[in-house]
Amino acid sequence: MNSKLPITVIILTFNEENNIVDCLNTLAGIFDDIIIVDSGSTDKTLELANKYEVNVYHNAFINYGQQRNWALLNVATKYDWILNIDADHRLTPEFIAEITMYFKKGIQDNIVGFMASRKTIFLNRWIKHGGHYPVYHGVLFRKGFGSCEEKEYDQHFVIDGKTIVLKGNIIDIIADNLDTFTTRHNKWATLEARDILALKTKEIKTIRPDKKGNLMERRRYQRLRYYRYPIFLRVFIYFFYRYIIKLGFLDGKQGLVFHFLQGFWFRFLVDAKIYEKKFES
Repeated sequence: MNSKLPITVIILTFNEENNIVDCLNTLAGIFDDIIIVDSGSTDKTLELANKYEVNVYHNAFINYGQQRNWALLNVATKYDWILNIDADHRLTPEFIAEITMYFKKGIQDNIVGFMASRKTIFLNRWIKHGGHYPVYHGVLFRKGFGSCEEKEYDQHFVIDGKTIVLKGNIIDIIADNLDTFTTRHNKWATLEARDILALKTKEIKTIRPDKKGNLMERRRYQRLRYYRYPIFLRVFIYFFYRYIIKLGFLDGKQGLVFHFLQGFWFRFLVDAKIYEKKFES
C-alpha cells in the first residue's frame, strides 16, 4: 500500500545548487511524485537533484508566472493535487503533519485548495514582525482549480474555489547573501514598476483585491491602496508603519537590514523607476 501523500510537487529551479538538497530532503519519504522544472541551470542543481527520485523538465524562463503556468499545463502529474514550491522553500514538520491529517480523513469535494503562511528567514533569522508574518499564499490546489497570476513580479496563485487556511508554515530562505538580495530586488523593482503601470493600461489576471475577501485578497487590496498615496511620500509612510507601528524593530539587527532594504530601499527604487518611465513615454 502506498503510504505517500497523493500530491504532485512542482519545483522551479535555476542554479539552485545551494538550496535544492535541503529542499528535497524535506520532501523525501513523503511524496513520490516530485517534478523539477529547470530553466537552464549551469551549476550542480540537476546533478544533485538526480540523486533523488524526481522527474526533470526543461523550459526557458520568461517570468515566474509563465513558468508556473507552463508547468501546470505541460508536465505529467501522477495526482490531482499540486503543491507548488521553490528551491529555497522548506516544508515544516507542522505543515506536513497538517496536510497528512487532511488527506487521511478525506477532503470534501467543495474544497479545492489550501493556503499557508511563509516564515521568511533572512541572515539566519526569522523575520516575524513588521507585518511580514503571517502572510498567506495559495500553495496547494486541485489540478484545474489554480493558476499563477499573469504578472511580472510578486506573483501568487489564484485558486478558483473554497480553500482551507493551514496553521503549518513553509520556510522561505529569502537570500543567501546581500549581493544576491540586492541584485534580485533591483531586477524585481523594474518588474514591479512595469506591473503597476500595466494595471492602468490593460486587463491582467490577478488576485481580486477585496477589503473583506480572503487573506490573499485583503493583502492585495492593501497593496493597491498603497499605490494611491503620493509617489515617494508613500515609501516613508510605509517604512514608518512597518518598522515602528508593526514592530519591525523587534526583529533585531537582521530585521533592521531586512526592513530597510525590503521596506524602504526597494519601495523607493520602485517609485523611482515609475517616475523614470514617465519621462520615457
